[in-house]
Amino acid sequence: MVADVLLSDQVVTSNDVRDDDPIPVFHNCHYYNMSVRMLLPMSLYDVTRPLSPALPVYPGDPVIELTPIAQCAWGDAANVTRIVLSSHTGTHIDAPRHFFDAGATVDNLDLQVLVGVARVINVPCVSHITVEDLRSHELRGVTRVLFKTPNAPLWDRPGFQTSYHALTPEAAEWLVSCGVRLVGVDYLSVDAYEAQDFPVHRCLLQAGVVIVEGLDLRAVPPGDYELYALPLLLQDGDGAPARVLLRALSREM
Repeated sequence: MVADVLLSDQVVTSNDVRDDDPIPVFHNCHYYNMSVRMLLPMSLYDVTRPLSPALPVYPGDPVIELTPIAQCAWGDAANVTRIVLSSHTGTHIDAPRHFFDAGATVDNLDLQVLVGVARVINVPCVSHITVEDLRSHELRGVTRVLFKTPNAPLWDRPGFQTSYHALTPEAAEWLVSCGVRLVGVDYLSVDAYEAQDFPVHRCLLQAGVVIVEGLDLRAVPPGDYELYALPLLLQDGDGAPARVLLRALSREM
């Protein structure tokens, strides 16, 4: 028996999904023959927002600056860039220290929370994510949850947008009661912009739940994935930009 095998190391971004695809089709893949069994596609999604001066930042945070300080074109031996940004820029992780002086810092987060099986759920909410939205999904026993909402088009507009979809405080409490240890969202805050006392941040971080903000989930179908959410190792940091990847779980036929 001979079967086709799709290589399992393809990286997929939103640019790899065509508008006319009913489901994500990974173009320009390489195939090999293999006897006995067939492995279904196991793809790697990069859900990180690229850092650039055009990327929106939360009000009060510094705009991203990327300034060349050495250039080969100037006669220097190498190209070197000075970077200015906050610890909560782009795709980033919030540690409990973000809101609590005695909370865990980003360099002391449990790596077993940052790496492991995560569930991506699609929440086509009209306003913010509520407990009623969450009850339609089976989340008890799920350790990591990433919310895919209608926020994606907001990133294409200039500047920070205040009309993003976030979590309600009641939804945050429900997630904590379910035992969730990591929550990810696809804009720059888990709290609604009008909630300037940040009840969702405080609820999750006080319970030790890690927050991942600024995800790009446009190309990712709902389902379970292996998550790799690794922040910069900032000593005593309250948060840090992160490279976040999702790998589809392997399946066999």
